[in-house]
Amino acid sequence: MTSKEGILREEIVQRCREMNANGINQGTSGNISVRLGDHMLISPSATPYDAMTPEMVAKIAIDDRSGAWEGPKTPSTEWRFHQRILRERPDCPAVIHAHPTYCTAIGILRRAIPAVHYMVAAFGGTDVRCAGYARYGTEELSDLVLAALQDRTACLMANHGMVAMGETLAKAMWRAVELETIARQYVTVLQTGADYHVLSDAEIAETMDGFASYGLQAESAAA
Repeated sequence: MTSKEGILREEIVQRCREMNANGINQGTSGNISVRLGDHMLISPSATPYDAMTPEMVAKIAIDDRSGAWEGPKTPSTEWRFHQRILRERPDCPAVIHAHPTYCTAIGILRRAIPAVHYMVAAFGGTDVRCAGYARYGTEELSDLVLAALQDRTACLMANHGMVAMGETLAKAMWRAVELETIARQYVTVLQTGADYHVLSDAEIAETMDGFASYGLQAESAAA
């Protein structure tokens, strides 16, 4: 095992625990992956995060659609859409999937999140789409998630949860937390029953231009 692989395995464990600590996930329902050359590393299935070790992280070839893995634990049941994303979206080699309350609530409504806050621009467009529903772990779900992620770095999942991607695991986690924050704000506004304003495409484009020179630190400060 290379030192890079060891570091990434340790970070996957750390980020899994962080998901639950920061409230964007519950139990073992979330999963995390990262690309490592022509393979991906992905959190194991049904393993409590506080008991997870770096050695338990599964390793799967990016182009092997059979699901064969290396490691003592079976990979997350969602390995298919993680693998598809890492194969088809080389711009985002880190993926976080979780079931945060407000993202999931909007997914149950099967709505996109419109540009109710300028930080929607952080996900690559004028909204955050909601992928259609298919049973967890299926190729059909992978197709739906990939479609919703076209030109985006995050999406909701109908009656399920959300996916956020990043250039690093830190960036993917930042986007996951930011998405749940915006989802909570949107649900709060919907509960008032009052009219609300959606930012125009031009206003979001202006924000995206401003983000172009930002790194993670600046984006986090902007939030």
